[in-house]
Amino acid sequence: MARGDRMGENYDDYLRDDNLHINWYPGHMKKTRDLVRNNLKLVDVVVELLDSRIPFSSRNPDIDNLAGNKPRVVILNKCDLADRAKLDRWIKYYKDRGIKAIPVDTLKGVGLNKLVDECKNAVKDKMDALKEKGRKERPIRIMIVGIPNVGKSSIINKLTGRKSTVTGDRPGVTKGKQWVRLKGNLELLDTPGILWPKFEDQEVALNLAFCRAIKDEILDVETLALRLIGKLMEIEPEKLKARYKLEKLGDIDIETMDMIGRKRGFIMGNKELDYTRIATTVLNEFRDGKIGKITLEVPEDIKN
Repeated sequence: MARGDRMGENYDDYLRDDNLHINWYPGHMKKTRDLVRNNLKLVDVVVELLDSRIPFSSRNPDIDNLAGNKPRVVILNKCDLADRAKLDRWIKYYKDRGIKAIPVDTLKGVGLNKLVDECKNAVKDKMDALKEKGRKERPIRIMIVGIPNVGKSSIINKLTGRKSTVTGDRPGVTKGKQWVRLKGNLELLDTPGILWPKFEDQEVALNLAFCRAIKDEILDVETLALRLIGKLMEIEPEKLKARYKLEKLGDIDIETMDMIGRKRGFIMGNKELDYTRIATTVLNEFRDGKIGKITLEVPEDIKN
């Protein structure tokens, strides 16, 4: 979209305004939450799947209540896209709270064997007690939960060694409920991703949108990309400059967005910048790790 196509001559002012308010809760999310609650009694371990780039924002606050006293293991997926030093701080953060967090790179299969081992360790006492009572050994039953588009289906496929579930790069691809047999005498109850009814913290909402946990189709991608540029100017200015070959960044986010557009030649026939193309490029390149290994938040950012 060229500047002015939608907002007239005040498009720059529009971009500067804080008008991207995200409040998204599809109807099927409540149904999924109820499904999780109703099926928890069937499983031994709850596996919570998080995005390594946003280890706090990608946590569903409902999980603590839903999981109750069930043993829990956390997967920090897409660790190949995250800043390792910051990720280590998150691993310690969850460890201090009694939760084992395992970095996983689904594409390379990194961390998956450790995940299986941790699931077994989490219920070892329970299984040993059943064995002492003469009960026949049964598979360890796992439920894997998380927000959309963090890679549940891809992880399941890796653990089974075959394509057992439908995968996609958009939220909400996985639907319904199914049991999947894993190697190592494990059974996994797969559930769709779940989100909470409303976003109390817009910073969390933006982080989710940056990482495509919320569909781009319902958002203003130009403003979303502008917010991402502003975030990267704050936390990773050198990586932003290096990716777009900029000698310096603008004083404000819209100036940097304009500089990126001119550097990439995203200019319309009327010599106006193509903001949709700039926005799509920046969002996709961040999500694909082309801007660099980036973690958008650290434990100290959490508001008590």
